[in-house]
Amino acid sequence: MNEFSDLIQHLFEGVYIVDQSRKIVFWNSGSEKITGYTAEEVVGEHCYHNILKHVTPDGKELCFDGCPLHHTLATGEIQQNDVYLHHKDGYRVPVSVKTFPLRDADGNITASVEVFTDSRYQKSNHQENRKLRELLTIDTLTNVPNRRYLEFQLETLVREYKQFKTNFGILFFDIDHFKNVNDTYGHNVGDEILRIVAGTLRNTVRGKDTIGRWGGEEFIGLIKVDSLEGLMILSEKLRVLVEKSSYSMSETEEVKVTISVGGTLYRAGESYIDLIQRADELMYYSKQNGRNRSTIK
Repeated sequence: MNEFSDLIQHLFEGVYIVDQSRKIVFWNSGSEKITGYTAEEVVGEHCYHNILKHVTPDGKELCFDGCPLHHTLATGEIQQNDVYLHHKDGYRVPVSVKTFPLRDADGNITASVEVFTDSRYQKSNHQENRKLRELLTIDTLTNVPNRRYLEFQLETLVREYKQFKTNFGILFFDIDHFKNVNDTYGHNVGDEILRIVAGTLRNTVRGKDTIGRWGGEEFIGLIKVDSLEGLMILSEKLRVLVEKSSYSMSETEEVKVTISVGGTLYRAGESYIDLIQRADELMYYSKQNGRNRSTIK
């Protein structure tokens, strides 16, 4: 037992081992944390004494009818169940249980291992991981990818171009006169405008394209496209749809904005920073030549 006990002693998962007589011979620290029972309290006891009192969601008591450990000891088959165990303090804990056989050198089953994970921990961990991913990749105001994610995607697209010659383009959007919106209507309305523009852009592009917020009132589109003509067609479609969108202040007053757009295709050998700079310069050309227009080169 010592050859593997050190490896599993400090796992977050609960792990315990029973011999052929179903006597508990090993109980790790994860088991203690999940059940409340210490190793001193359970090692040497038989699992059929119903210490953990596993029950199914419909109340079936597995220790007396359908024990996974007993089945694995008898057949060598791996068992997996979602059950509720009895905590030392009396309440029930939802766990995912998996049992494995242990064999000697001749292939005979000598013991069985049960690994169990607190389902609440799994769910909480999953939710925390998802929230962390969102914080790292999603702009919380507009609910589109943030600058960090866009930079990662740009690096990926450049690598794909180098390896597979997969063409792509970039659209750089800037909301026209956005400062006037904030100064006239306040930042709350400005935030609503940012959400409206982001939503219109995001919901109009194809699933393989990406719209994200670069910062402030600037957005970027990463577009899988082969030609400047295709990039111009999409840019004009997005520009017009933003122009036709609005935020209702009241039944009689709406706030509308337009966007200036610069777009270009990736060129072999350049960095994504060069690509962004060129698109940014083209966007400013649109600004300087009347705003609410696309410049694609």
